Amino acid sequence: MKSIVLAEVGRFEAQPLPEPVNLAEHALVKVERVGICGTDLHAFQGRQPFFSYPRILGHELAVTILEVPKESDLKLGDCCAVIPYLHDETCVACRQGKSNCCVNMQVLGVHRDGGMCEYLSLPLSHLIAANDLSLEALALVEMLSIGQHAVTRAQMALTQAESVLVIGAGPIGLATLVFVREALKTLAKNIPILALDISASRLDFVQSQGLAQIVQADGDILDNLKDKQGDLPTLIFDATGNAASMMKAPEYCAHGGTVVYVGFTRQDLSFHNPLIHSRELSLLCSRNATKQDFEKVIASLRRGEVDVESWISHKTDAEGLIRDFASWTKPETGVIKAMLTAF
Repeated sequence: MKSIVLAEVGRFEAQPLPEPVNLAEHALVKVERVGICGTDLHAFQGRQPFFSYPRILGHELAVTILEVPKESDLKLGDCCAVIPYLHDETCVACRQGKSNCCVNMQVLGVHRDGGMCEYLSLPLSHLIAANDLSLEALALVEMLSIGQHAVTRAQMALTQAESVLVIGAGPIGLATLVFVREALKTLAKNIPILALDISASRLDFVQSQGLAQIVQADGDILDNLKDKQGDLPTLIFDATGNAASMMKAPEYCAHGGTVVYVGFTRQDLSFHNPLIHSRELSLLCSRNATKQDFEKVIASLRRGEVDVESWISHKTDAEGLIRDFASWTKPETGVIKAMLTAF
């Protein structure tokens, strides 16, 4: 079996591996597509928490079923999205229905080897068949689900929000913008949605997709964020994973507002207490996603509410990934979303 292994910081290599043995209550699957995530880029750069080398990356997966128990609802040939978060089902978080932050979480491609290989044996419970969606769309369901979960976390704040700001217009920020927009439609709320980024090209993409009003990260940002009444956004999502941005985010939030951290960092965060206390800010964290989030995303894709395939700026095979991956970490390369399409 072919695989791509991140042997150490900054170095991939192709390695042959034994084909997996299918386990009980699992399906043997062929990996068809692998989306490249910020997690993968951070691991390549040596900046990913909860990570060790060598590791097979890949948790944004589209697969087809090669072998499945007869009693399963899944069938041979089914095209599936993969929930890559392997939880224990018994810890305090799982007992509360929060399997996305399981105490003993094992994420494919992070804590254990992931999908940059030809075949995997995966739990039946972590496969969602959607034969009516493209393989590219299925590979991006996990990324979209991160945004969906963040919006779910902020549901109460969203009902009261007067404006929403998403900081960071990478793939996770884009996903958050999509589901902020959909949630506001459901609530019949017509309020400003803003996107802030240091990259002009990313903001241009946001604008081309009609997802938000853009705010350049230059000049007087605070003044640029204020509405006609002089108020700052009441709900902020930070999807940067950048410590400096995450510590700055509360300064952009209105009194009584909410900040949701979607991205995360290895660094410590510190805040000026008088600022967050005087504004009585709510600070929330959003980790991974639940199966319900995945199902909502798939339903949204079926309704055509997001043209997610237009986000894929780079496609490559295994050889191309090993050759080009380092360049994808550079902003000037212009990567929005990269995808491994063949071994």
